[in-house]
Amino acid sequence: MSSRDRKKASVYRKLQRLRSVVNSTAVNKTSIIVDASRYIEELKEKVEVLNQETGTSGISTSQNPLPMQVAVEALEKGFLINVFLEKNCPGLLVSILETFEELGLDVLDARVSCQENFQLEAIGGELMEFPLIECKCNFDFEFLRNAELFDSQNQSNAEGIDAQMVKQAVMQAISKWSENI
Repeated sequence: MSSRDRKKASVYRKLQRLRSVVNSTAVNKTSIIVDASRYIEELKEKVEVLNQETGTSGISTSQNPLPMQVAVEALEKGFLINVFLEKNCPGLLVSILETFEELGLDVLDARVSCQENFQLEAIGGELMEFPLIECKCNFDFEFLRNAELFDSQNQSNAEGIDAQMVKQAVMQAISKWSENI
């Protein structure tokens, strides 16, 4: 068994373990990750409720609109998506991942920070192979997915979707998220 096959098998086992921990019935890798993100958000909400019940909550939410930066750049085989908001935004990652799924984009590589501010740098496109996934989940939620981006089997720009369309969809996801907080 080659090193690559062992890594794929290890990643597959870890993905299945994650799937069982979050009680996901999804079979799609992206859907399992979205379910895991939802599960994490549910746990954060439960902690916040418990903190409020005990009077120790130090988190305050502001209803002021947040300044944000959203940039989408077309790549040879997908899109580079950068999102930055000045404060932590619980649940926003889930909204953005759901938008990717609606657009038919798989997350090929991503770095996310949700501790003091919300920062997402992701590469979205169509993925034909099983990606190598490394997932680190702690309070400073960081999620890394690595894949072979420029595989000749991948389709360019996911069937007619352009960078402006992706940017508008991400901005709509942020807008919907902000209305629900």
